[in-house]
Amino acid sequence: MMRAVDFEDYRPMLLGLAYRLLGSMWDAEDVVQEAWLRWQGTDREAVREPRAFLVTVVSRLALDQLRSARVKRESYAGPWLPEPVSTAQTGPMDTAELRDTVSYATLHMMERLSPPERAVFVLREAFELPYEEVAEIVGVSVANARQLHHRASVRLAEGRDRFRPSSEEHTALLTKFMRAAGGGDLSELTELLHEDVVAYNDGGGRVKAALRPIYGRDKVLAFWKGLMTRYGWGEAHFTEVNGMPAISTHIGDYRQLIMIDVVDGRVREIYGVLNPDKLTRVRLD
Repeated sequence: MMRAVDFEDYRPMLLGLAYRLLGSMWDAEDVVQEAWLRWQGTDREAVREPRAFLVTVVSRLALDQLRSARVKRESYAGPWLPEPVSTAQTGPMDTAELRDTVSYATLHMMERLSPPERAVFVLREAFELPYEEVAEIVGVSVANARQLHHRASVRLAEGRDRFRPSSEEHTALLTKFMRAAGGGDLSELTELLHEDVVAYNDGGGRVKAALRPIYGRDKVLAFWKGLMTRYGWGEAHFTEVNGMPAISTHIGDYRQLIMIDVVDGRVREIYGVLNPDKLTRVRLD
């Protein structure tokens, strides 16, 4: 029989699962706590595989929460971006799939998926569960689980590099971006940006931020020029979130965390998180 304290052995993995499904560590912690309460009330003698039992409970709770969260995010003030977290809080990162599915760009792209697509993709890709188990957890047939996984994989692959840049390459490009943006060198910044770059800014209604995504190199350059002219670029340094480097800086009076996604060796997406509620789990200084 499994002792109650053994739940803690699974907590990091369960938090990582719930976070990948929800994009919010606050919500992930609520889900895992509810799973703990259910575990406390479970007849342990009847549970043959505690890990499988807990993965099922957390996945189903997260699915329910994700469905309601999607409605709230539609009324969010400006673009909704995932909550960034320090890499150490994301749970096990033992495989390339676990690392990729917790990357900030992937979490952002997973917002395009339906809740069942997201659940199937995470359970299959990150946690390598067989389709039979995935289907049972999500409540679909095995054939439907395969279809959901294929559909999610295709949608997430759209517009992304087949070969992801290494951490070193990502860091080098982010360093150039920080130098060019902070120094106001628009010619260098132009060279770094993909023609179809998109900039997202999440202020959550708490701080002033662009209320819509900014599309295209020219508009993004104009946006950055306006920011630098009006507010300047405060002291900036690197921190690590979601397994990759990010920039922590002040623009005007606001602390901002900046992350990028790279396609064809250039910056394809820029994520600026200014909402202070979403910056509590990263090292900013």
